[in-house]
Amino acid sequence: MRIPAHSVCTAIRDDIVAGVYERGSRLTEDLLARRYGVSRVPVREALRTLEAEGFVVTRRHAGACVAEPTEQEAADLLEMRLLLEPLGASRAAQRRTEAHLKVLRGLVRIGQERARRGNSDDLRSLGGWFHETLAQASGSQALTATLTQLRHKIAWMYAVEAPADPVESWAQHGAIVDAVARGDSERARAVTALHTERSTAAHRLRFAAAADRVRTSQHPVNVAGPRH
Repeated sequence: MRIPAHSVCTAIRDDIVAGVYERGSRLTEDLLARRYGVSRVPVREALRTLEAEGFVVTRRHAGACVAEPTEQEAADLLEMRLLLEPLGASRAAQRRTEAHLKVLRGLVRIGQERARRGNSDDLRSLGGWFHETLAQASGSQALTATLTQLRHKIAWMYAVEAPADPVESWAQHGAIVDAVARGDSERARAVTALHTERSTAAHRLRFAAAADRVRTSQHPVNVAGPRH
């Protein structure tokens, strides 16, 4: 049975985000095919998709390699998120379904309960699920796909500190859902913008220890925090 390229693409992307493949390392079709138990055909297709997404670059004499984003490219991602997350919430207030609201309210209820109890182990995954559902509620496939890709790339480039006050963070999630449920697009946009701006401050670029190497070699890697 032929394994679809999108499944291979997801597996390779997840491993890049998790740091299994270091920035700049080669991605050979043969090794990837053996690792994921597939032929070279879906691997080749997956690498093309990942190159279009910015996770992979093709280098002369080296072939496919994991990309090495610059500090500016990383900062741009957070700026794009600051613009697009509020837009998605605004659209969700206009286009959400009852099914979307049910899931969003359920996630807020669970998140608020666990935040109050101090059980923060899975709050990050719950938050990711919340924002993914909010994006889907926008009714725009293009916007949802863009936000999903942004989340993947931000997770790859940044380490995120736990919120200082998870109870307040989930109260903000609840305020977003309230605005979406009322169909108040401006309120949904404003609350989401505030929430996104506050959460952005918790993002720190990975591999900060590489700063000295960057200063001497001027090789593009992530070395500094986002702009404010």
